[in-house]
Amino acid sequence: MGDFRTRPPQLRPGRALAHTTGASGSESPHRSDSRPPQTPRGGRPADPDGRPGTTPPVPGRPTSFLWLLLALPALLFAVITWQVAADGPLLRLDTRLSRALVHPDRASELLADLGNVQVAVPVLVVVLVYVAWRGRATGTDHWWLPPLAAAVLMALVPAIVVPVKELIARGGTPAVPPGTGYYPSGHTATAMIAYGASTLVLLPWLRSAYARRGAVILCAVLVTCVSFGLVRRGYHWPLDVVASWCLGTVLLASLRLFLGRFRSDPPTFS
Repeated sequence: MGDFRTRPPQLRPGRALAHTTGASGSESPHRSDSRPPQTPRGGRPADPDGRPGTTPPVPGRPTSFLWLLLALPALLFAVITWQVAADGPLLRLDTRLSRALVHPDRASELLADLGNVQVAVPVLVVVLVYVAWRGRATGTDHWWLPPLAAAVLMALVPAIVVPVKELIARGGTPAVPPGTGYYPSGHTATAMIAYGASTLVLLPWLRSAYARRGAVILCAVLVTCVSFGLVRRGYHWPLDVVASWCLGTVLLASLRLFLGRFRSDPPTFS
């Protein structure tokens, strides 16, 4: 006869326990509700479209890149300024490059005029007024800060460029009347800050990636056109323009870092 002793049923591991709610065995298809998921993706917040991911991007990387944009252009600007002031060997290359590029014509003059204060600054003013109006209308926190910071940055351009022009007192190319004060290029610096700051404060209000990419490309094209027109027309030596690129990059990276401390995404409406 079999053994009919009364005792609790013996559960074999891997069978009945595998279907018990909250079991923690490796074969269990269920998880305890009190335990966080073990996969990294499961613990990530969903993005605005509802897909799992990391929002915002991994901290630290954009900031490190911006600090690099501050350090390298500042170092290059210092090297170029030293070469220009000391009449170093870099100036001989600058002279040869200028002779190869200079070809005054109406097109190059029109391109250079895009860096005039009368052209670039009104564009910035229009963008700042629009951004301020949108920010206030939607109740964005610190809506006044981006326009104010961009306006202050624009005002800093002559405060920085003019003293350097007076200190270095570099002469112009053979295509312009004799004189000094051509280093660095004020037109290039004006174009970079006016168009660059306009782009930075406008980007949060552009909904699509294509619009944001288009704004950045347009800004780069405008600055490139101004730079080419200045060198082609003979208004500036190439190093004058490159030095202003460096200066403008430092200023725009500083603006981006500053605005990042107070950034709050504007509300979106369907």
